[in-house]
Amino acid sequence: MDVKTFRAGSLQEALQMVRRDLGPEAAVLHTREVRSGMLSWMGGRQIEVTASANVNVPSRFASTPAETFANQATAAHEVDFRSRYRAAIKDETADEPSLVEELCRDDDEPRSRDLPDSLFHLFTDLIDAEVSEEIARELIDRVRNGLSAEQVDDSVLLKARAARLIENEIQCSGPIHVRPGQRRLVALAGPTGVGKTTTIAKLAANFHLRERHRVGLITVDTYRIAAVDQLRTYADIIDLPMEVVSTPREMRAVTAKLSDLDLILMDTAGRSPRDEVRIQELKTMLAEAHADEVHLVLSSISSTAAMMKSAQRFAEIGATSLVITKLDEATGLGNLLPVLRSARLPLSYVTNGQNVPDDIAPANRRKLARIVLGTEAI
Repeated sequence: MDVKTFRAGSLQEALQMVRRDLGPEAAVLHTREVRSGMLSWMGGRQIEVTASANVNVPSRFASTPAETFANQATAAHEVDFRSRYRAAIKDETADEPSLVEELCRDDDEPRSRDLPDSLFHLFTDLIDAEVSEEIARELIDRVRNGLSAEQVDDSVLLKARAARLIENEIQCSGPIHVRPGQRRLVALAGPTGVGKTTTIAKLAANFHLRERHRVGLITVDTYRIAAVDQLRTYADIIDLPMEVVSTPREMRAVTAKLSDLDLILMDTAGRSPRDEVRIQELKTMLAEAHADEVHLVLSSISSTAAMMKSAQRFAEIGATSLVITKLDEATGLGNLLPVLRSARLPLSYVTNGQNVPDDIAPANRRKLARIVLGTEAI
């Protein structure tokens, strides 16, 4: 039997190492948290995963229901083998509880310390979707709560419960509501490189060409000449009025000039969340424009820490909702969950490509929950 051990800083990294070295059909036999060698005196720890490519165990990385539900007779033998293997490992490492075993602990009611295959499979699916280990643990505990042993073995039921829990984490505000004759000014703000200008163009094209509203554009992104040229090109193609604003006084004049429109979309310059001066400048400009809505634009391929920092700082400018871009470039959307928790802002739109006016849609929390779980394509 060819058994290999992998160590990494997180379970997700360790599972990726298993994939690369042993292939997607590899069987995970055991996981545990271990002290990290010379750094142990500092409290450093790693995740250790023991796996094999030639033990015929249903793959932790199966991508289809057919692969998940293998022959029952064979599976029974394999589960017995794996249980005996884990028992042997546990005897050797009794002082270091398995990470997966820790997931099974319940202070109020003692349970088996072995996580059932169905729950472990769901746990690895969440990790693969870039859900943090902390939130994945929490979701697994909430999914199994109140279920009988028979229900815990029902992978379809577990997925459905997980989807509902994730869906409850996502709040949506719906699309921008435009009423003819009632001007609405909507600004898009956020860090650099997240796709604000392209998103503005998509919204403008849809509201003007498809919904027949009178739309105008304002840009205050005078720091990048290319950004002004890009938006002007879109304005010419869609046949929309566009104004460039560089001072609060100009903002007052321009908003008065465009007051007869149904919708004004305002593009702002990208701001680093660390740049306090620029953030305050943006806040002043938005106040002068009397923006009805401020959509904070974040890229799904940014790190969780970067998105959380941006959400925290841009809350100061009066952000009312979130737009998440570049879903088509993301390897998983689980990184959005802690951002949504901390930002406490509803999602308005998501984008999944560069095509104008396509590749944008109002956020749908049920669909997003399924995308996070991998049961629906982006």
